[in-house]
Amino acid sequence: MQTGRNYLKVDDQVEVIAGKDKGRVGKITRILPKESRAIVEKINVVKRHTKPSMANQQGGILEKDAPIHVSNLMLICGKCAKPVRIKMNVLEDGTKTRACKKCGESIGD
Repeated sequence: MQTGRNYLKVDDQVEVIAGKDKGRVGKITRILPKESRAIVEKINVVKRHTKPSMANQQGGILEKDAPIHVSNLMLICGKCAKPVRIKMNVLEDGTKTRACKKCGESIGD
């Protein structure tokens, strides 16, 4: 079930606000919009036990980043350097941009 719009994009700097990795900061590497989840590098790392195969000759225990729900992430403003809420600004030409609610600074798209 999708929960509203997702204002996060790939390469955004985010902070985890809930869960086992609360307070950690990372960069989004992938967005899964149908599940409302994002994969953030070095956040929510899980271990996978793999058998040897042609691709992975040795097998063993591999660590990989698992998806985390977007409601547990907050975007970090470039100017404030803090986790902030996001508002949408409509420019004169009709295009929408993301902006910080604290300082009003436009967040790069």
